[in-house]
Amino acid sequence: MNHKTKISLLTASSIVVANMIGTGVFTSLGFQLSSVQNTISIMILWVGGGLIAICGAFAYAELGTHFKDTGGDYIFLSEVFHPAFGYFSAWAGLTIGFSAPVALAAIAFTKYFSPFGLPQQAWVAAVLILIITLLHSFTIKHSSRMQNLSTLVKILFLIILIATGLSGTSNENNALEFSGSWTHEITTTGFAVSMIFVTYSYTGWNAAAYIVDEIKDPVKNLPRALINSTLLIIVLYTLFQLVLLKNASVAELSGKEEVSFIAFQNLLGKEGGRWVSLFIAVQLIATISSYLWVGPRVTWAMARNHRLWKPLARVNAHNIPVRAVWLHALISIALTLTGSFEQILLYAGFVLQLMSSLTVATSLFIKSRPGEFRTPWKPLPQLIFLAFSLWVLAFTIMDKPKESLLGIAMVLGGAIFYGKTRPKQVESKN
Repeated sequence: MNHKTKISLLTASSIVVANMIGTGVFTSLGFQLSSVQNTISIMILWVGGGLIAICGAFAYAELGTHFKDTGGDYIFLSEVFHPAFGYFSAWAGLTIGFSAPVALAAIAFTKYFSPFGLPQQAWVAAVLILIITLLHSFTIKHSSRMQNLSTLVKILFLIILIATGLSGTSNENNALEFSGSWTHEITTTGFAVSMIFVTYSYTGWNAAAYIVDEIKDPVKNLPRALINSTLLIIVLYTLFQLVLLKNASVAELSGKEEVSFIAFQNLLGKEGGRWVSLFIAVQLIATISSYLWVGPRVTWAMARNHRLWKPLARVNAHNIPVRAVWLHALISIALTLTGSFEQILLYAGFVLQLMSSLTVATSLFIKSRPGEFRTPWKPLPQLIFLAFSLWVLAFTIMDKPKESLLGIAMVLGGAIFYGKTRPKQVESKN
């Protein structure tokens, strides 16, 4: 993509942060507490998941500064392994990886807005997706302004929630538990499956690597956007889980999606809980926006090289892949109509972990040139990431075979189209 307008480090970081801070941090604790209830275990989940994300961020920063082309996984896997790997990655992003998070955020929006009378219905989520899609159909400058503002609101809101929650009086019957049971919990299948929710919550640590061609001075700014943003999110995520545990009981939170509303309603009363719920809903707009920015760029990169998808390679006068943007929106809307929140979260988390693992593996096969970012202590971070991923994926298949196989089936569904697309050599700036 040849752009007249490039985005700054601030906007690149905003995209990473907005991708990460979404439905997961505000909703997944309830599902984790169904299996893991010791506070130390919960902290290990969130800190450990963040450190793994850092390992992955190192690898993606190296790959992005090496290939310097928009498309992320599609470019990396096609160049290093085979175009088929890149195609399946782009297909997974189109059908699940970037579309499912939009659907989940829109569904969560309706749930957190419901205390103000908004119906918890799929059509409301669909309308929200359509409005944000329209806003991303014009110029990069227009999109940047919306993304920066919505992400700033998101960060400030989360910091205010953490400060309020930690300074308030603890709920008498709270979920904090610091016994020695954590040594047993971290060895269970439930702990491994709970990590899927955590890894989904950190999804987006690699977001800026998908649009590297749109970033000013990517060799310097891409690693900063990925790594510094992820470090910030580790701190915020871990503190926020403590706030939720401090202000509600296990019985109140276990198995629930609206855990943030429950905890802050206990802390601030019914009216205060309603306003917190409203702001959680509002900040999800930045999450939807970021995924509708990044995902279509991967589809655009794939469409350039596959005949069947060629119409999606068209861009408007401002180099926005409008057709790809709207296709992602339509798939996201379809997902809101066909799956439950937990089911979508599980198979999306499974597929995202699988595809990011394949991409991290590609960084083991490239040799960084002078002036490019190189992973510190390579190959240790990559090997840690891959070992962790295999552990989580294996336990998830055993404990949640239906969701895991559904995710795999959706990825393999791309094989039906791959044979008809006549791929040509990937266009790269390598």
